[in-house]
Amino acid sequence: MMRRGLARQRLVAVFIAAALLFNYPILSLFDRPEAIFGLPVLYVFMFVVWGVVIAVIAWIVERGIR
Repeated sequence: MMRRGLARQRLVAVFIAAALLFNYPILSLFDRPEAIFGLPVLYVFMFVVWGVVIAVIAWIVERGIR
């Protein structure tokens, strides 16, 4: 059983990581004219990271409830 304090710490860490990943220096690395499956690289990066952040948050919350 995970303590709620540990779950909170992990959620804060995920928030900070997401804030850094969605900030200028990282986003500028993916702002290129190339495309992946017809989509700009920046959009693919943003949606993949967004989905991963949501999945990690769901995993932390599920483990924290049990």
